[in-house]
Amino acid sequence: MGLALERVMFFMALAVLCVTSSMAEVYMVGDGYGWTSWETGSMPDYKEWSASKAFKIGDSIVFEYEPEWHNVVQVSYENYKKCNASSPIKTFTSGIDLIPIKAEGHLFYICGVSDHCEMGQKVDIRVVDRDIRLDIGVLADRATPEPPTTSAPAPSSSAPAPSPSVSAPAPSPSNAVTISKGLIGKFGFVILAVAAVVAY
Repeated sequence: MGLALERVMFFMALAVLCVTSSMAEVYMVGDGYGWTSWETGSMPDYKEWSASKAFKIGDSIVFEYEPEWHNVVQVSYENYKKCNASSPIKTFTSGIDLIPIKAEGHLFYICGVSDHCEMGQKVDIRVVDRDIRLDIGVLADRATPEPPTTSAPAPSSSAPAPSPSVSAPAPSPSNAVTISKGLIGKFGFVILAVAAVVAY
């Protein structure tokens, strides 16, 4: 009985981890380099780094840096372009700042110390909730039937010509994958855990 209980607990823990990991990601800005400038070490290309990620609502970004050398300043687009930290939206100075992503759009961050921003210590986090948009697209495809095709009128005869049938298009393979990933990815292990409970 003890072994069966351990297996059930293992599957339940795995289910929690699976659901949690499928819902959100945590991104370290600059990966192994962190948040830095050429003055204090090697600096990554933050524009390239950001472009390689797929940020979505619910994810978080982490800025890790030496607080005596750097800070993190959230700014408007205009101030991002000008490297102007004088009118911040928010300023972070802890040295390891965890910032949750709560909305779509662009989040602009710069280092407000000295000329670090001008040297390239700035990042544009572009947030697009792709999963939600794909799901909405799938539902719209299913709800909207294809318009009937128009053709020249058929010659008159005693029997009326059959009317063209109108049917909703089948979801494309990519949309089908999105739906199954959403359901199975988040709840597959939960179902597996429940099955384990019943089996043992």
